[in-house]
Amino acid sequence: MASRNQNRPPRSPSSKKEGVEGIPLDKRRRIGMGRTGGATNVERKPFGSVNRKLDVTATSDVGSCAEGSDCGNVEFTKEEVDALVNERLKMKKFDHKGNLELVSELNARLKVCIKWFQKRDESHVEEEGKLQIALDALEKKCTETEAEMKNKEGRFSATISELRQDNACLQERLSKEESEKLDAIACHRKENEARIALEASQASLSKDLEKAQQDILAANQRASSVDDMYKRLQEYNLSLQQYNSKLHAELEVARESLKRVEKEKSTIVENHSTLRGRYSSLQDQLNLARTAQDEALNQKETLANEVKCLRGELQQVREDRDRQVAQVQVLTSDVVKYKESTGESCAKLEYLMEKTKSLEETCSSQREQICLLEHQLTAANEKLKMSDLSSIETRTEFEKQKRTVRELQERLAETENQLVEGEKLRKKLHNTILELKGNIRVFCRVRPVLPDDGTGSEPPVISYPTSTEALGRGIDVIQSGQKYPFTFDKVFNHDASQQEVFVEISQLVQSALDGYKVCIFAYGQTGSGKTYTMMGRPEAPEQKGLIPRSLEQIFQTSQSLMAKGWKYKMQASMLEIYNETIRDLLSTNKSSSTENGAPGKQYTIKHDANGNTYVTDLTIVDVCRMEEISSLLRQAAQSRSVGKTQMNEQSSRSHFVFTLRISGVNEGTEQQVQGVLNLIDLAGSERLSRSGATGDRLKETQAINRSLSCLSDVIFALAKKEDHVPFRNSKLTYLLQPCLGGDSKTLMFVNISPDPASVGESLCSLRFAARVNACEIGIPRRQMLAQMPARPADSRLSYG
Repeated sequence: MASRNQNRPPRSPSSKKEGVEGIPLDKRRRIGMGRTGGATNVERKPFGSVNRKLDVTATSDVGSCAEGSDCGNVEFTKEEVDALVNERLKMKKFDHKGNLELVSELNARLKVCIKWFQKRDESHVEEEGKLQIALDALEKKCTETEAEMKNKEGRFSATISELRQDNACLQERLSKEESEKLDAIACHRKENEARIALEASQASLSKDLEKAQQDILAANQRASSVDDMYKRLQEYNLSLQQYNSKLHAELEVARESLKRVEKEKSTIVENHSTLRGRYSSLQDQLNLARTAQDEALNQKETLANEVKCLRGELQQVREDRDRQVAQVQVLTSDVVKYKESTGESCAKLEYLMEKTKSLEETCSSQREQICLLEHQLTAANEKLKMSDLSSIETRTEFEKQKRTVRELQERLAETENQLVEGEKLRKKLHNTILELKGNIRVFCRVRPVLPDDGTGSEPPVISYPTSTEALGRGIDVIQSGQKYPFTFDKVFNHDASQQEVFVEISQLVQSALDGYKVCIFAYGQTGSGKTYTMMGRPEAPEQKGLIPRSLEQIFQTSQSLMAKGWKYKMQASMLEIYNETIRDLLSTNKSSSTENGAPGKQYTIKHDANGNTYVTDLTIVDVCRMEEISSLLRQAAQSRSVGKTQMNEQSSRSHFVFTLRISGVNEGTEQQVQGVLNLIDLAGSERLSRSGATGDRLKETQAINRSLSCLSDVIFALAKKEDHVPFRNSKLTYLLQPCLGGDSKTLMFVNISPDPASVGESLCSLRFAARVNACEIGIPRRQMLAQMPARPADSRLSYG
């Protein structure tokens, strides 16, 4: 301890003066100009110009940064930071003063680098916040645009579907109207042809009738000339006249019926809408008219033949009067029939003319409807084109928004990568500073709130500051309305997973493979989550603790290093300190783990001159696979002492120590390293009033509290830098002596409970952890061996 105090003398003014005198004249002028010119006129200088010729200008740069003139204007690159972090000081063996100056100069440059990094980190955080706000706004705008587009698209699709349905209906109606129009035109054409044919036949019939009438008049004259000779014929003619008058009367009746038919025709014209249904019947009537016309033509031919016969008979009247009378009767009846057929043909002709006019009117109305439908179809097509254009414009705007969101996401991802790289660099710098300081690193972890915790409606007793400096490193405990702030190297809240915790210590575990002594131990009250942090639940991959995860990383890394020529040999051991008695958890001899100090093997802790710690007669197992370690951990968990208290169903009643000794050799370079990994789960500190321990549990609690009290005494002595540190007061502190007072890389997990009833114990644990974090135990050294050490004859294992 005295040597460590002597290695930290106060810096003399002469050293600073000498450093200033060592600065070249032109650089001193530049520094003077930077001091007098103000912060606004000073140009930023790259780190290479500041770090160039470190052995000559280091002191001047440190002095200038200490005065606060150019620290804010210095820029760093990744290579310069790596060079600064990986710089190895050329220390002289007995020149403590010079070595201290070198270390202080390096610390000053590291502080400048850290300040620069903190500013960059703050700017990155601000930029990330701005980008996140912009991204949220754009995402919100994008979601609104998407919703609006979906609504528009739905409306447009509904409109398009309606327009398509209307178009289909219009097309169907158009095709139907066109077919009806074509049918009406064809019917009209046929009716015109029939009308023309009827007119021609009527004209020919009228001519034949005139001729027949003339012939009849001639025959009557001839008959009158022979009246005297044929009295019977006159009488018969008289009867014929009477019959003719009767026919005239019937003709009047027929005319009246024709008038009635005309009236019916007018009613039929009025009921034109019903005639469409009777169109087929009209076609049948048209066919009948055609047949009637054919019959009339036939009758015409027969009449012509009969006229010829009549002429022959008139010539033979005198010879055969009876036959002439019969022929006259036949002719008269034929004339009546012809007149009747002629009247019907005229009526049908008028009806067909009316129907033709109505069909022409229907065709004109259908043409107007077709034009109207074509206009509607054109308007619908224009509306569809407009909707397509608006949809295309909306899609282009949506694509632009998408591209903007994608660019922002890429920028955000790039910024996050920069933050990750910066965080890695910060961790590396922080670890370098801690190694140079020689302090014990302290991580704090808060377990989640359990259903058994008596929180109820009480406010939380633990909070986390949100400032940039304390984010992820600070924790506040509230007791009786008063806030107690604490700051550690890292603070994990109740949401932190096992993987997140392990990522923070993975580099420390890697140091064991590099040849360093590494010690990680968990401290806290009973029920605060120490065993879960160290062991976890190995059966659940996501809940594995630090011990199985650390061993998995070591085995995986050792396998990957085999390609570079490294070969590793690993030895594991596990023990517990129960009631100030060491127990071998891997021993097959059950007498070594008997209760209440029963006779068994006596294990002794020994330290050699090289700072290594051994436990005699301890079981050592060579391991090369993770399955072997898992089997050993299960065996140790079954052998470990646990018990039930009022604070925990399965409370650890002993201190658990897992040790893995690693020996590595590189066959190509003949380089040899030896590292040790100690993973310790301490028993929980608890008050007798809360635990309710009696009998054996009372003795266990007293022994646990006594060993933890001795650990606290050692920490206080190290913090005060006393000459004598009471490591031998308990076996726990004597076993941890190389970790607390030697050249080991040491990390302590302080586990606390969020239960308001445990706020007193949480404050005690955090205060103890703060004192541990302030202790300086020396700079860790890498163990490089000239050759592989032989295994001790008494099967001892190093805990150094």
